[in-house]
Amino acid sequence: MSPVPQRRVGASGLLVSAVGLGCNNFGRKGTRTESIEGTREVLDAAIDAGVTFLDTADIYGKEPGLSETLMGEALQGRRDRVVLATKFGHADFAPAVLGGSKASRTHVRRAVEASLTRLQTDWIDLYQLHTPDPETPVEETLDALGDLVREGKVRYIGHSNLSGWQIAEAHHVARERHAAPFVSAQNQYSLLARGAEREVLPAALRYGLGFFPFFPLHNGLLTGKFTRDAAPADSRIMRQRPHLYENAPWEALEAYQAFCDERGITMLEATFGWFLANPVVSSVIAGATSPDQVRANAAAATAWTPTADDLRTIDAMFPPVAASDL
Repeated sequence: MSPVPQRRVGASGLLVSAVGLGCNNFGRKGTRTESIEGTREVLDAAIDAGVTFLDTADIYGKEPGLSETLMGEALQGRRDRVVLATKFGHADFAPAVLGGSKASRTHVRRAVEASLTRLQTDWIDLYQLHTPDPETPVEETLDALGDLVREGKVRYIGHSNLSGWQIAEAHHVARERHAAPFVSAQNQYSLLARGAEREVLPAALRYGLGFFPFFPLHNGLLTGKFTRDAAPADSRIMRQRPHLYENAPWEALEAYQAFCDERGITMLEATFGWFLANPVVSSVIAGATSPDQVRANAAAATAWTPTADDLRTIDAMFPPVAASDL
């Protein structure tokens, strides 16, 4: 297996593996990674395969914080072998903190201390605002995060689920205040969900942010494991989001499978190749509940590089956002 390449996160000095591990399955009820043994098994496989960028959040797990707790235990003795990212302040799920809303100075301080304790580490490589907080001025959030950077508890800061205008506002506020800037953006993006192309990707490119797509495989529909007539009953998409399978664009997916077959590659390899052909994408964060899934994702990082004609063919199957929609 070829080594997983390292890519720079936007204009920052942070380097991450081109394939990242989404850790939202750690501690999730009903998965093999619900336990410390399953979590350690997947993390072992990831590190061995060169997938060293780990992305979690303080709400992940069957109870908030369990993903971080399991990771902290499993990473003992090898913390310096990974780039660790976590998130705080999800608008819908983060626990309320007396005296401050989800991106307030009060919440930021309490959230980071709790994450550091669960992760059993002295620092977080990338600390991300999980969702926008309309109740807190971005100036306050950036000031609070800047304090953490100066203290060495956080190396870099990023955000998730911000819109294009919010990305621009945060950039200009940080510059005006000479504050530590956000270096990354994380939003949903895949061949079946290309809305980020309207504003978020152009804003990330304009303001020097590295971009991390979440749900890059669209809950498995872009792995080649599903067909129009067959979906494993125990798969996550059938348990949690059966409507995605039922409403999937099967004609496009079947054309995509034929495209992959003609080139002797899997749909997983083609999808990773499509993402990594875009220089604004710093890492493709994909979840996994087994070592085999991690190894397949790692191998896909270098399996196939699309040509310009390949990219145009894929766009014809999954049309990008039209210029008239921008």
